[in-house]
Parts: sequence; structure tokens; C-alpha cells
Amino acid sequence: MFGEPVTSLAVAGELLIRLIVVVRILVRRSGQPSARLAWIVVVMLVPVAGPLLYLLVGEVRLGRRRLRLHAMLREHQREVLGVPHEDHPAALAPDYAPIAALAQSVGGTRARRGNRIRLISDSRAMIDALVADIDAAQLHCHLLSYIYLPDHSGHAVAEALIRAARRGVPCRLLVDAIGSKAFLASPLKRHLDQAGVEVVASLPVSPLRALLARMDIRNHRKLAVIDGVIAYAGSQNIADAAFAPKARYAPWVDASVRIRGPVAWDLQRLFVEDWFLDSREWLGEVLAIRPEPEAGGIDAQIIGTGPMSYNYAMRQVQQAALHLAREEVVITSPYLVPDEGTIASIHATARCGTNTRLVVPARNDSRMVAAASRSYYADLLESGVDVLEYRQGLLHAKTMTVDGRLSILGSANLDRRSFEINFEVSVIVYSAPFTQELRALQARYMADARAVDPAHWLRLSWPRRLYYNTAGLLGALL
Repeated sequence: MFGEPVTSLAVAGELLIRLIVVVRILVRRSGQPSARLAWIVVVMLVPVAGPLLYLLVGEVRLGRRRLRLHAMLREHQREVLGVPHEDHPAALAPDYAPIAALAQSVGGTRARRGNRIRLISDSRAMIDALVADIDAAQLHCHLLSYIYLPDHSGHAVAEALIRAARRGVPCRLLVDAIGSKAFLASPLKRHLDQAGVEVVASLPVSPLRALLARMDIRNHRKLAVIDGVIAYAGSQNIADAAFAPKARYAPWVDASVRIRGPVAWDLQRLFVEDWFLDSREWLGEVLAIRPEPEAGGIDAQIIGTGPMSYNYAMRQVQQAALHLAREEVVITSPYLVPDEGTIASIHATARCGTNTRLVVPARNDSRMVAAASRSYYADLLESGVDVLEYRQGLLHAKTMTVDGRLSILGSANLDRRSFEINFEVSVIVYSAPFTQELRALQARYMADARAVDPAHWLRLSWPRRLYYNTAGLLGALL
């Protein structure tokens, strides 16, 4: 008797919910137009699940607790930055000073002189160097990694931390709760606990938290600070290149830097802030250690970004670097799902006559991301961008070189997640010798890659083109 009215009422109610969610999407203060459109399509075409999916992962929500901690953190930041100190400012070339000013305005750190920076392109060499520095530590060891695997590399670093802790050196390890899930449940983690190494999970997840905060916001940073004077940053997790969870795509090919000099303090500051947000322990005393410039050092700058960053900081810095390029730009990234502004900047750079090369993996650990990446190929090739697919493993290094004088490398991919959602860290290096060294590494990547043939790409079958372009449309949601 009441079946039809009840059904009609349920349908009307569900439609009303979808319309309310669409209005919510439209009135958001931030967000790319393409992302708004993609979410509206999902919400309107997928009953029940579409609105629910948007409410779970469609907005950057950190939760009230973390927002309160961010407010407390800002007070700590003011205290730290209010202490008089020597900034060791860099004297940059006039054409790159605007990039440094932009990075400082959105990231809060300035370009500093006197940094000795060693490029490390071999995963095992990076782990060996880190272990050696931990073994020599006297004051503290601070490590932050998105993924920590209980493999050979994970055990080597853990054993070094245990040795340091037994010497009385405070050791702190911060790992992402999802990226390092296997490690957090492993015997290796328990051994670290028993040895006195403090291990904290960043951005923990639970069904209840899913209702209060977005669960796919992750701490994607990779950094280490030893004694406040030596620091590491780059794309490498604490994991073997063989990367057991996804061995079929191995080896993982990474690039990292070891730094001695003033910008080590900026990486220390990022660690201290992240540690506070997840442990509520403020390590302000270690920020009193400010490394002096190294003889023969170079100019560099750290930029830490995340969902609380002003106006998507990393995106702006990369676009500014592209617009300043005159001779050559080479970019490597495992994932290519950029926003409209960044892809437009790449097109414009190539059309202005700048030699523009983009190197991505031929095989990707995410089929959807790989397909979304390929949806950009046709337009990139038409604009004159050389697109190359690396064939000797999963190219995981996130690098950019500009005109042989400016380098950017770190944890941030060329995708929306890195620009808008995850916590990332990048190093900007204002040095021709270092950039030429990184450019030589990029040349080795390109030697192991195959250029995408524009003629072949224009002959793609329509089903494959449909697949790639559909994935590209959904890329706004990735």
C-alpha cells in the first residue's frame, strides 16, 4: 500500500542529497575547476556511493584535533622565528631571485648560502651513507619516511638506530600510518621500541577518523636530520630498490641529497613540526642548533608543502621555474597527473622554443595513474615536448633541471596529490655545478628510456584513446 510513495520519497531524498553535495562542491573556496566538474559528474551519476565518496575524500579535511594542533604549532613557530639568529641569506642571480622570494612567501624558508650538497643516485649508497651518519651521531637522529619496509634497508637503518639509542643518543622515527603499515605491525618495530627508539605513526587512520578527516591525506615526506647539521631529502623511502610489495615493477630508481649547511635547519624544523603534530611533543631545543655555512658550499632552499600550505605552494614554484626557462627543462616524475596551470606552463615552455623533456616510467605501479598520464601525451607532443618512457624499472626520482643552473628535487610528484593533498618536501638548488651533475643523472635516465613517437600516438585505436582520456578525466580525483 505504501510501497510506491515510500520509494518515491527515498528517490527524491537521495536526489536532494546529491544536489546539496553539488552545491557544497560549488561553494568551496579552493579547488581546480576540472576537479569540481569531475566530482559533480561522479555525484550525479553514481547514486548513494557518489555523494558518500565525495564526503570521504573529496575535500581536504584534517580534522578538528589536527587543526587545533596546527594553531598551537603556529605559536611555537613564532617563538622560534622570533629568536635572533644569522639567516645566511643567499646572493642569487637576479633571474632566480623571484623564485626564491616566491618559495619563501609560500613555504616560509629563505634561500641560504654555504650548503655542501651531495647527490646520491643509488638506493643502497643512500642507505649506507645514512647508516654511517647515524653511527657517528652524538646528539640526536631524526628520520621521517612515508614508507618504511622491514627489508634489508629497513633492518640496516633500524640496527643503526638501536646502536645509537644504546649509546644514549635520542632517536626518533616518524612514519606514515598507511605507507608504513607493514612495518608498524612488524617485529622490527617492536625491537626499536624495546631499544628506546621513539617510533610514531603519522596521520593514523580508523573508521571513526574517516568521518572526521580525510583518510588519504598522507605524510609523503622523506627526510632525515642527524645532530642538527647533516640532513637528507629526496624521493627514497627506507626500503630496498627491489621494493618487495611491488617487486614486478622494480627496481625503484630514486634520487636523494645529503646536505651539510644552513638548510639542514629548515629540514629539522619540518621534522620538529611534523613530530609535534603527531606526538604532541615539541622539540624546540634542537632548533637552537643552527649550522654554519660550509666552505665551498652552494645556495639552496627548502620548501615544505601540504594541505595547510598557502595556495598550493609547490605548484607555484614549479610553474615559476618553467616560465623562467630559456634553453632547456628536463623533468622526471613517476606520476604525471598535473593540474591545468602546470600542464599549460609545460606547453608554453615548449612552444616558446625551450627544449622541454619529460621522463616517466614505461610501467607504473598504478594502472589508473599510468592511463591518466598518457591522456596528456598527444597535446604535449603537439606542443613540442619530448616525452620519454623509462624502461629499466620504476623511475621514482622527482627532479627538475632548468637551463643547467637551477634544480628542484624531493618527494613531490608532478600530480595533484603532491600539489594539493599530501605533505611533501623539496629542495631547490641554485647552482650550475650541482644542476649539471643532476642533469647528467637525468641523461642516464633518458638513455634507458624510449621516446614516445608522435606519429604512433596519433594512430592509437579509439578504445585505447577512450580508456586513456577517461582515466585523465578521473585524474582530477586521484
